[in-house]
Amino acid sequence: MNLAENIQQAFSAIRANILRAILTLLIIAFGIMALVGILTSIDAIKGSLTSNLASMGTNTFNVMRKGSGLSGGRNGRKRVVGDKITYAQVTDFKERYQYPAVVSISALGSMSSIVKHQQEETNPNITVYGADENYLEVAGYGLAAGRNISTAESEIGRNIVILGQAITDKIFPNFSTQNILGQTVSIRNISFTVVGILAKKGSSMTFNGDKMVLIPLQTLRKYFGSQTNSYNLSVMAHSTLDLDGAMATAEGVFRSIRRTPIGEESDFELQKSDGLISLIVENTATIQIAAIFIGLITLLGAAIGLMNIMLVSVTERTREIGICKSLGATRRTILIQFLVEAVVICQLGGLVGIVLGILAGNGVTSQLGGAFIIPWAWIGLGVTLCVVVGLISGIYPALKASKLDPIESLRYE
Repeated sequence: MNLAENIQQAFSAIRANILRAILTLLIIAFGIMALVGILTSIDAIKGSLTSNLASMGTNTFNVMRKGSGLSGGRNGRKRVVGDKITYAQVTDFKERYQYPAVVSISALGSMSSIVKHQQEETNPNITVYGADENYLEVAGYGLAAGRNISTAESEIGRNIVILGQAITDKIFPNFSTQNILGQTVSIRNISFTVVGILAKKGSSMTFNGDKMVLIPLQTLRKYFGSQTNSYNLSVMAHSTLDLDGAMATAEGVFRSIRRTPIGEESDFELQKSDGLISLIVENTATIQIAAIFIGLITLLGAAIGLMNIMLVSVTERTREIGICKSLGATRRTILIQFLVEAVVICQLGGLVGIVLGILAGNGVTSQLGGAFIIPWAWIGLGVTLCVVVGLISGIYPALKASKLDPIESLRYE
């Protein structure tokens, strides 16, 4: 028998015991689904985070409160949180920092606000950010319409707002983009005039750039100051070649502002955007290894179940094996037949598991704001693992079947 005939024979055996085959197939499918689903969601979230950070540019870094970054508390070390960065400190830094670079000041006011226009309103999941005139450039945001916050508006404070795309779609369903400009919206019963609309940004994990509003920094201090724990400084050097010098100068200036004694460790952090990308890749790689290990344990259980089913199949088909051997089938033919049958069951379960895994992984990712992806690498891993599981599960039952004595097999009832 050639391989095609063995595969055909395997499908005939599966159809003969369809319920048992389906149950066995589902064991494999759920194991592969768990593996592919977890790895797909990790890849999608990592890709979304990386693309959002990359949009800031490789010549950008942030000055932030110590312990507030992604690297805080890594490797089992105790997380040390520095003093908050005050408004006086960030404005002092912006004035004293003389390196040729663009400095932006921003602050988080709320992550659970509602934006209203007449009878339309958003869900209470809108992020309110206070920003200066340089924020859009440094953070990598663009404008779909309207204008930026001016220097005077940032320093004096006016009730103006720049809206994210998802917000305008929700509260201005029948307005053209240009007609939205100049309209009045309310946030916490405070009226704001729309002066700009952000270009579509996308989302990553729990932050959605299209569900964000920007208001002048002083306006944020007036209405949301009590909720602002710490101010953010972002610096964009003219090129990546200037980045190290810009960071060294920034650290020296900010240490002076924070009055950090010479020889004492800084109580703030400087983080490059490409450094954050590397950190994300490093952390997700560890999670991926853990997910693969968990998936392999699940597949081990599936392999044991499949081996048990194949042993039962050998026992039930003892007489059939005897007939095949009496007609000239060799041990090798019987061995290959049962191995192929185990691999076919595994591959069918694997295909179902891969489809379910992609749907489950992207379903989780869509809830977190990530993009849909097809994980070809993990699909290849799933197919390979199914072959391996099929061979491991089928080798012992196949050997047992191939060694059966044809005379004794024909007598079996």
